Amino acid sequence: MQASDQQLESAGNTLGEWLAEHGKTIATAESCTGGWVAKVLTDRAGSSAYLMAGLVTYSNEAKQAILGVEESVLAEHGAVSEPVVRQMVAGAIRAADVDIAVAISGIAGPGGGTDEKPVGTVWFAWGTGPDRIETSVQCFDGDRDQVRRKSVLYVLQGVTEFLKTL
Repeated sequence: MQASDQQLESAGNTLGEWLAEHGKTIATAESCTGGWVAKVLTDRAGSSAYLMAGLVTYSNEAKQAILGVEESVLAEHGAVSEPVVRQMVAGAIRAADVDIAVAISGIAGPGGGTDEKPVGTVWFAWGTGPDRIETSVQCFDGDRDQVRRKSVLYVLQGVTEFLKTL
């Protein structure tokens, strides 16, 4: 999977068009992508109608303070885990008072990987509330930039497909 600037722009436009057409709002809770999802969404004119917040919660402390991720969940599962991205989505919805949120937490590299969670491991979540959250884990190859680009494209496409089921 590649993730060119054109692919990112197209995916951001597709999601933005859906949100605008349906009058829905979104927030992002990003770690390894450092706000890139929010950046792609704001590249589209009129995005202030649907993008309410882009929360970069890179540290565990920020995940706790801003998104309400529980310290015990971080200690037990680590920041790059399904329980954490679930709590990030729920926290972003609460913090930004939005209809939909996406969350990303991963290991973009070049260091930081383990046997259990190698470089390129990224957890994703998107949803409309604690009872309606989808999650996914991917292990992308490539350097730091490629892992991050692929992560942004994956979440934009994933949340767009999810929203079509609403």
